[in-house]
This record gives sequence, C-alpha cells and structure tokens, in this order.
Amino acid sequence: MRNILAIAQRELKAYFASPIAYVVMGIFALVFGAFFYSILQFFVRQSLQGAQFGPSSINVNQMMIRPVILNTSIVVLFTVPLLTMRTFAEEKRSGTIELLLTSPITDWELVLGKFLGAVSLFGITLLVTLVDVAVLFYFGNPEWKQIATSYLGLLLMASCFIAVGLFISSLTKNQIVAGFITFAAFLLLWILNWFGESPIITALSITDHFEDFTKGIIDTKHLLYYASFIGFGLFLTAKSIDAERWNG
Repeated sequence: MRNILAIAQRELKAYFASPIAYVVMGIFALVFGAFFYSILQFFVRQSLQGAQFGPSSINVNQMMIRPVILNTSIVVLFTVPLLTMRTFAEEKRSGTIELLLTSPITDWELVLGKFLGAVSLFGITLLVTLVDVAVLFYFGNPEWKQIATSYLGLLLMASCFIAVGLFISSLTKNQIVAGFITFAAFLLLWILNWFGESPIITALSITDHFEDFTKGIIDTKHLLYYASFIGFGLFLTAKSIDAERWNG
C-alpha cells in the first residue's frame, strides 16, 4: 500500500507541475459554472411563474441539480483523456518506464498508483465545483443526499474512463495519439445505447448506469458494474505493463 500511495503522490505532483491539472480543473469548473447559472436562471423564472398560480411543486434537485450533472457528465469525455494520455505514454517516451519496471514495485502497484493519482485529481476537480452548489444551500434547502449520489456517479463514471485511458496510454509512446484514441473509445462507450435497446446493450451502457445516481438512487447493480468495469480496465493495463517488462 505504501508503494501505491507513493506513486499516486508522484502522479499528483506531476499533474500540478505541468499545466494539465490547471487546464482540467479550469475547463471543468468553467463549463460546470456555465451550465449551473444557465439552468439556475431558468429555474428562477419557472419558480416565479409558479408562484403566481399558488403553491409550487417545483423541486430544486430535479429541476436544477440533475440537469446540471447530466450536462456536466459530457465534459468528462473531454477532460479525462487529458489526465490519462501521459500516464504511461510519457514514461515510455522519456525512458523513465524502465526505471519503474526495474524498481521494487509490482505491476499492480504501479497501475493502482497511477489510477489513484488520476482519480484523486478528478476528485479535487469535483470539489472545486461545490462552490457553485453552495449557492443553493445559501438561498434554499436542496436535498444533499441526491447531490452526493450525483457526485458519486460522476466520480465512478470518470474512474471507469480513467481505467480505460490508462490501458490505452500503456500501448503507445505518443501521448497525443493516446489522447485521441482514448477520446474515441470514450465516445463509443457513451453512444453505445444508440445502437439499440437490447438487454445486453443496456447492461453495458455506461450512461444508463449513471442516470440513477442523478436521481439519488444507489443500486448495487450499478456499483457492481462500475467496479467490474474499473477492475477489467486495470487488469488489461497490468497485463500491458507486464508485456512491456518482458519485452524490455
């Protein structure tokens, strides 16, 4: 566990030593804020119109938080490739991968450390957006549980994408190539349910499993799906690193 945390800390420092962390956090916070205040204006107009006709049944979580989170989830497609494209590709390009592979750490410790570093940065990015959400608590009384489950869903979905991104990054020395391939893979996973509504596609669709979280629902089948998805992505990455070790 100590090796995993050391690698995760190394990754976080590398993110903040380059523009990547600031670009990702800036883009995410800017787009989240734009969605938030745009939907907030619509919500205020609807509330004022509803007040003219008596007591209103407008729900701040359903009309404010859920649309913001659903719209923001699209931003994950663009920001996560920036987090993962350099993880292994840059190590290969600079030659530092050889030092990592000859150090007293296992493939799984290396993979889990990099995964934890990327997930930690995304978690920090989500925390930044809570500044906007705090406005709702200052002026109103939204249900914090639905907000918490929505953020949990975002973190789990991003973790799945990070696991895939790590695997793709481990296959190439060019981080730009890794970034584009990762985005293409994410896009395919995102539009999977466009190809039909069969039980298999529904079970595999990453967006279908995400929607319940925005409703405040935590279902064990969704947690199992995300855990399995992340585990499989990390397994493929570990196998790719193991092949790199033997080829080296």
